[in-house]
Amino acid sequence: MTLARHLGAAVAAAMVIAVLTIKLGDYRDFQIAQISAYVAVVAGLTLLIGTSGQISIGHGAFMAIGGYATALIFNHLHWNLILILVAATVAAALTGGIVGVAAARLHGPYLAGATLMLAVALPSLANRYQGVFGGDQGLSFFVSTPGFLGNVSLARYQAWLAAIGALVTLVLLANLDRSRVGRSWRALRDDEVAAALAGLNVAWLRTLAFVVSSACAGIGGSLLAVVTGTVSPGGYTLALSILLLTAAVLGGLGSLPGAIWGASLVLVLVQTYLQNVAISHGLASSTSASIAVIAYGVVLVLVMLVFPAGIQGGLRRLFGPFRPAASAPYHQMRRRWPAKEHQEEHTK
Repeated sequence: MTLARHLGAAVAAAMVIAVLTIKLGDYRDFQIAQISAYVAVVAGLTLLIGTSGQISIGHGAFMAIGGYATALIFNHLHWNLILILVAATVAAALTGGIVGVAAARLHGPYLAGATLMLAVALPSLANRYQGVFGGDQGLSFFVSTPGFLGNVSLARYQAWLAAIGALVTLVLLANLDRSRVGRSWRALRDDEVAAALAGLNVAWLRTLAFVVSSACAGIGGSLLAVVTGTVSPGGYTLALSILLLTAAVLGGLGSLPGAIWGASLVLVLVQTYLQNVAISHGLASSTSASIAVIAYGVVLVLVMLVFPAGIQGGLRRLFGPFRPAASAPYHQMRRRWPAKEHQEEHTK
């Protein structure tokens, strides 16, 4: 019944998105496509942090892997687009598995630092191997509307494709979260020592969480590359990884609906609005980007003070029984950081 309920919600959402893309113009279709791509990434990140209790500040790097894999396969192998999306997802998942093996031995700020280094180092490979990745200019490719869709515009087709990818990702994650694996992740998040004593394979669960989250970032990066038609190191800076983390926290850690709030508000709508306001007042593009980051910081502090469970948790508190989707982010981080000392106490 859980799968049927999730599929029903996905079909209803797809129908709403289809109506919106028909009623709205190409620019709004482009924004819907952007939101859908980011929703897949933030959903995986919120599951990693909110459900399994691991911290990542480097998911922009996994998006880069998905985006560059899409461009390289499209330009050199000319595969079917669906196969390209699958291949990009697998490439990001494999990289996430490698990082996850290291993550199984790291906790708290050490894990955050390791993923931070990945976010800084990986995009620089494009400049080191310019013949393959195109250097600062990156790689470009063009996706056309399939002939069987008739006169459907490219922007509408991209919105449909990205929305389907996001909805499939959400359905899979929702069922995984309700499965035995999801319950094991929550046990791991709440008390790693108790989870190990209960017979759970802690290292495997931590690695699996990174693989799943990285795969989500890969499909999101691939969809975004299809929408924009280009990939370059400038699109996957450290700022992107920080914004992804901000979106996950603001939406509500551990909440898939919260990922939709975070992706749409933080990464697309509000960011575009703030940049347009700054530019309209005569500020340079670099200054407008800084203003957006400052605004996010202020909003993040306010939301955490008023609604520690994020926007989705706040909505549940205001309009329904207060069942927060996940514990407050700073409480989760505080539990993760002293894990070593906690483990030593149990050993004694």
